[in-house]
Amino acid sequence: MSTGHAETRYGALSESFKVAARSEYPGYAPMYERLALGIAEDQEMLALAAGAQKGQWVPNLLFGAVHFLLLKGLQHPLSAFYPSLSGSFESDENPYPHFRAFCLEHRGEIEELVSTRYLQTNEVGRCACLLPAFGIVAERAQGRPLALIEVGASAGLNLLWDRYGYDYGDAGRYGDLGSLVQVSCELRGGRLPPFPARLPEVEFRVGLDVNPVDVRDSDATQWLQALVWPEDRQRAELLRRAVDVARHEPPRLVAGDAVVTLPDVLKDVPREAALCVFHSHTLNQFSGDQRGRLYSLLSEHASSREVFRVSLEWQWGQPSPQLEVFEHRDGTHSGTLLAYYQAHGKWIEWLEQERHPT
Repeated sequence: MSTGHAETRYGALSESFKVAARSEYPGYAPMYERLALGIAEDQEMLALAAGAQKGQWVPNLLFGAVHFLLLKGLQHPLSAFYPSLSGSFESDENPYPHFRAFCLEHRGEIEELVSTRYLQTNEVGRCACLLPAFGIVAERAQGRPLALIEVGASAGLNLLWDRYGYDYGDAGRYGDLGSLVQVSCELRGGRLPPFPARLPEVEFRVGLDVNPVDVRDSDATQWLQALVWPEDRQRAELLRRAVDVARHEPPRLVAGDAVVTLPDVLKDVPREAALCVFHSHTLNQFSGDQRGRLYSLLSEHASSREVFRVSLEWQWGQPSPQLEVFEHRDGTHSGTLLAYYQAHGKWIEWLEQERHPT
């Protein structure tokens, strides 16, 4: 195969690594930033990554596969570059030659992982963005308890958002301040999110996922750990603690395509509760047809009751992820952009000026 043909074949894949290096990793994952730029110009590495499942964000999936094998105990000089394995690492040495060598030596295992596994990061930090959004939903529903259905739930850790504590700096602390899980979130901009005086009651919670993660399965939870960037020890610890919380009372998870399983789950939702479907960094893995079917299902269900939807998504071309709340009524849906936020919930910039009564 000629180089020119290879470059044409992997052009979109190469661009995805460049986008990740420019927009996603700077300031949070400097090693991945450097590696992504190298992979973007390396046809052999792009060929290895090309077998990833359709709809997955390949840079994070490839890096997660390598991290997973290292966490499993494979011995290689590459491990020294991973703070999650070595404790810390500061060096000007280029990790790319070691990364490339590891990938080619373990090509089979990596190709198997990227072709069968999913990006199921279960970012607990995003719950700091969900909290004010759920407060808005509860207010619009006149204080009725929430019935939560998460699309793309992974291990369902974000379904347990009301079992965690939250620290917003000068804006205060909320939730369960005695919980093992304490989430910190920086507020940016001049507006404060509408924090509720007390968290809304949750009467019903179910997660939908093509391949839900059992928190009692050590291999499955180690995959979740592998998806955390090696330098971010805080995220890794937050995930570990949230898994411990979930193991005491695992949330109900339903396996299968969400647009197939959702109708039956909707039948179980208590009539007196405020139905709220939510998803975070999930719809980018849906085809346009799947998204359309999801919206249609919710709009159809809204003919007999009000349906809210909270969305945390980073669509292609947007400078940062967006937090939105939608109301589905009479076959249509309307939405409000509430905030911009960092992909892992490290900061939020509130836009809306809605306020809860005190």
